[in-house]
Amino acid sequence: MSVRAARVAWVWGRGAGSRRGASSLPQPPLGAVDVAKLLRDATVAGDDGPSEAAARRPPGQCSVLLFPGQGSQVVGMGRGLLRYPRVRELYAAARQVLGYDLLELSLHGPREVLDRTAHCQPAVFVASLAAVEKLHHLQPAVIENCVAAAGFSVGEFAALVFAGAMEFSEGLYAVKIRAEAMQEASEAVPSGMLSVLGRPQTKFSFACLEAREHCQSLGIEKPVCEVSNYLFPDCRVISGHLEALQFLQKNSSKYHFRRTKMLSVSGGFHTRLMEPALEPLTQVLKTFEIKKPLISVHSNIDGNKYLHPKHIQKLLVKQVVSPVKWEQTMHTIYERKKGTDFPQTFEVGPGKQLGTILKNCNLQAWKSYSHVEVLEADGQSDL
Repeated sequence: MSVRAARVAWVWGRGAGSRRGASSLPQPPLGAVDVAKLLRDATVAGDDGPSEAAARRPPGQCSVLLFPGQGSQVVGMGRGLLRYPRVRELYAAARQVLGYDLLELSLHGPREVLDRTAHCQPAVFVASLAAVEKLHHLQPAVIENCVAAAGFSVGEFAALVFAGAMEFSEGLYAVKIRAEAMQEASEAVPSGMLSVLGRPQTKFSFACLEAREHCQSLGIEKPVCEVSNYLFPDCRVISGHLEALQFLQKNSSKYHFRRTKMLSVSGGFHTRLMEPALEPLTQVLKTFEIKKPLISVHSNIDGNKYLHPKHIQKLLVKQVVSPVKWEQTMHTIYERKKGTDFPQTFEVGPGKQLGTILKNCNLQAWKSYSHVEVLEADGQSDL
């Protein structure tokens, strides 16, 4: 069986071929295909590595998929996807898992409800996988030739579902539990995230240290203020107590910050402030039979490829309280000898933030970048 044939219905890799733990989750619509099984059947030498045939193709003929994270959501996302095969069924299945109409919320809002952590993480997850369905319909060779994937924070779950490591319903249910737990942790402590564009002389760690000392002077015990996202050179996101972030904004010139911006999120993600979310996510992941990815999927923890299912289970939990090392991930994926072509890169999901980051990390790789639009009206496309 060809890889092309194997990936025709990738999105239904959650189905009736029941894995352990999947029986308690909604079953897929009739006619849905267990693409994870098809993908494994298509791997000629399963123990020797994922998608070897694609990996042997010249780099310029291969593709990489990037899945966005929380913050990329926007009211109306999904509108440009509904005419593609199975997308409505995908949202119908999501409604069964979540217990509410995610498509209606994604299309019409209200924005303040969509922006809640508990809602926006599942919304971005499903919209990203629906965007892959569109990409497959318009450019099936991109899916056939995909050799690697990475997702930013919650986007990592979508990347793993695409790669066959989890079934759709499992991945979405894990995201639901993760999002609700992170929402609850956020409401326990006033905290947030601050995007900072620095300069070569900026010392982020020193700035965070002084911000923590400032919080201690205010009587805050064990204050949190640390780099939570590594985006591109001189650009970081700092998470922690709101008082710490306000201190950094007020003293931005002292630390050689060129620009600061508070992000529209509910808490200090990817720090120990999210520790209450660890146990719920740990428990739900234990109920799934996670599989070895069929293409390379890179972890937010260190940018390296996941090695085996237990590795995935461990790092997905650790990721909640650890910084997202996206800059390092981009260097790992796109490192190559001078003169070697870069793969085509597709950002699948709302927003183009990952493309902007790629441009700042590796301009040559960005020249082969495209975005799969999720907002446009029928008849329009940027592919």
